[in-house]
Amino acid sequence: MGNLLIVTLWELLGDTVAGLKWAGALLGARGEVLPMSSVPLTIEGQVRVTAPDGTSALQTIAGQAKCAVAGTLESVRLLPEDAPACIEALTAIELADWVILGPGSWYTSVLPHLLLPEMRQALCNTAARRCLTMNLATDTKETLGMSAADHLRVLRDYAPDFTIDVVLADPASVTDLADFEQAAGMLGAEVVLGKVGASSRRPIHDPLRLATAYHDIFGNR
Repeated sequence: MGNLLIVTLWELLGDTVAGLKWAGALLGARGEVLPMSSVPLTIEGQVRVTAPDGTSALQTIAGQAKCAVAGTLESVRLLPEDAPACIEALTAIELADWVILGPGSWYTSVLPHLLLPEMRQALCNTAARRCLTMNLATDTKETLGMSAADHLRVLRDYAPDFTIDVVLADPASVTDLADFEQAAGMLGAEVVLGKVGASSRRPIHDPLRLATAYHDIFGNR
C-alpha cells in the first residue's frame, strides 16, 4: 500500500521529490527521503552460472529482485549509466555534516550510490565526514561467500576515489579483524566495533544501539 500511495502521488504531482514529501507528511515521518535520480533506474548484474557439462559462463540479469538472490555477482551497473542525479539529493550531500552509507543490501542498495556518476562525485567531493555501517550478516544470497573485508573491497573496486572516515561494524559480523582493518585502511577509514545488533536471532540492527553508536562517533570526531 505504501508503494502504491507513493506512485499515485508521483503521478498526481508529476514530481518525485514533491511526492515523497507528501507521503512523509501523511505518515508523520521525521526527516526527508530523496531519490537518487530524477529518472527511473534499472540495476543490471552479471552472475556466473555452471552448465550441465561443467563449463561456466556469465549470465546477465536485470532488476533489483533478481540481483538480490543471484548469488555472487561479478559486476553490476545502473541503466541508464549516465542518468542525472536528483538535485536535492546532491545538495543534501554537499551541506551535510556526516554522510552515512548502509546498512542494506550491498550490491542493490549500498553500492548503487557509487554507480551513479553525479552522486559518486558528490560523495567523493563533499566536505562532510563519511561513515559506513556494515551489515550484520555478510554471507547473504546477494553476497554469497563474501567476508566483511570483501564488502569493503567491492566499494573500492567500483569507486577508487571514494574514501571513508569511519567503518562501524558489530564484532560478531567480522570473522577476520586484521583483514577487515586492512581493507578499511585502503579506504582511509578507522574501524569502530560496537554491539549494534538486536537481541534476536534475526540479523537486524537495534535502532537505539545504532543511534548510540552514531552519537559516539559524531561526538568524538
